[in-house]
Amino acid sequence: MNVQTNATFSKATKATSDWWRGGVIYQIYPRSFQDSNGDGIGDLKGITQRLGYIASLGVDAIWISPFFKSPMKDFGYDVSDYRDVDPMFGTMADFRDLLDQAHSHGLKVMIDLVLSHTSDQHPWFGESRANRENPKSDWYVWADPKPDGTPPNNWLSIFGGSAWQWDARRLQYYLHNFLTSQPDLNFHCKDVQDALLDVARFWLDLGVDGFRLDTINFYFHDAQLRDNPGLPMDQRNASIAPMVNPYNHQDHLFSKSQPENIAFLERLRALTDEYEGRACLGEVGDAQRGLEIMGEYTRGDKRMHMCYAFEFLEKRALTAAYAKQVFDQLEDKAGDAWPCWAFSNHDVQRHASRWGLDDAAIRQHAVLMMCLRGSACLYQGEELGLPEADVAFEDLQDPYGIEFWPEFKGRDGCRTPMVWAAQDEQSGFSSSRPWLPVSSAQAERAVDRLEQDPQSTLHHYRRAIALRHTYSALMSGAQTGMSQIGSVLTFTREDATEQVFCAFNMGSEPAELELPGGDWRVIGEDLGGVRGEGTVTLSAAQFCLLAREKR
Repeated sequence: MNVQTNATFSKATKATSDWWRGGVIYQIYPRSFQDSNGDGIGDLKGITQRLGYIASLGVDAIWISPFFKSPMKDFGYDVSDYRDVDPMFGTMADFRDLLDQAHSHGLKVMIDLVLSHTSDQHPWFGESRANRENPKSDWYVWADPKPDGTPPNNWLSIFGGSAWQWDARRLQYYLHNFLTSQPDLNFHCKDVQDALLDVARFWLDLGVDGFRLDTINFYFHDAQLRDNPGLPMDQRNASIAPMVNPYNHQDHLFSKSQPENIAFLERLRALTDEYEGRACLGEVGDAQRGLEIMGEYTRGDKRMHMCYAFEFLEKRALTAAYAKQVFDQLEDKAGDAWPCWAFSNHDVQRHASRWGLDDAAIRQHAVLMMCLRGSACLYQGEELGLPEADVAFEDLQDPYGIEFWPEFKGRDGCRTPMVWAAQDEQSGFSSSRPWLPVSSAQAERAVDRLEQDPQSTLHHYRRAIALRHTYSALMSGAQTGMSQIGSVLTFTREDATEQVFCAFNMGSEPAELELPGGDWRVIGEDLGGVRGEGTVTLSAAQFCLLAREKR
């Protein structure tokens, strides 16, 4: 192998309409990002203040978790007004300013649309529950009890217990896949679909660049309300709900992921396509068929642009064998799907703690993320290598964690405030006591401290993101030849102009690897990539990246 260094390849360029393909998206949990007014809760002005920092990472877009009006029973994922900002986060003028400032920094803005359900405080639900004859009587999923008064079927809520709640006004049950205060909309009603598409149009007209679509496979339910079958113990996993939750006892064949959903997704995509350069990212919540559904929902050019499932958000470690298994299944079930990968988000334990990663492994995983085929989501603080925060029971806010404590501690540990300044009060997040306590362990990795060290995790993430944007093959090229050789994962990314060979030792012991022959150039040395010729020995958490132009 002829190894050369300091190669300069043409920077990957993306058409405006195609920015999402291979793009890097930075997720912001607004109540925990930056507080601008001293009330202890992050807000839109706080995000605007930090846009320069976000742009410095080199990401393509931001995804902002819900900031709509809400009673905040599920922290904004229970919407009471889709067309306004909750005063907790600011005003519509604040959002417009954020949007303008983000665009001036070259950042796309995606907002988190929660369409499967609303808050029980939404006017739609208030009207629907009033009686069985009003114009919105069928806008939510209502059903009569069984003759003995029990719920219509055996469906379960992700937050524990029955997915049905009795309503004394209508003398019927309503469906809630999440909290009882989050009634599910009835997508079998076309008026509901039209109303939600109008919501999407409102934000598209305002200038947002796309949507992250919460629980995209929960939109439709089985119209016959058939019981879900039980799920054998050996098929249960905790990717969607903790194992202490009875939700894992069912195969959710009828309560979600219904075939009628495809037609609605095509309506949503058609609306989005009326606007140049907009994109839809769907969250697929299904422990058994996530990749298959991802393939269905992204097939062709009339459905979602991209989707992500939960394969890399599980507690199960990301080994070479598991990575290959996931991509083999993806190829088998959804070969033309465009995935979007995330290792951490606002619903799961941060991956540095979840997988027990040391600093070297954190860095390696960052590079791996930037090399895999698909788009990438980074969760705020991930670039700092933040561990999960330890939140005491008396400080918990998440109803999910309060319900299943102590076996499952909920989602507060990944939602604690962003740490900006190590020595400042509340680590620079707020001037007053925040809604969740600042983690002292996280404060040690605050932005100001890591900025001063050129070899810090923060600068490493910047270099990894820059690597992805430098090579068009890493952005949007094909992925071929994925192999697992012991603890080493190898694959090649390629497009019409270049190839990039990637090898990652995901194990704890050194591994020797034979490198491909030919006129390859070593890349990624500034990220810790290893040089080699003929063969290379990769220590634990080491990697080797090679590139060449195609002739």
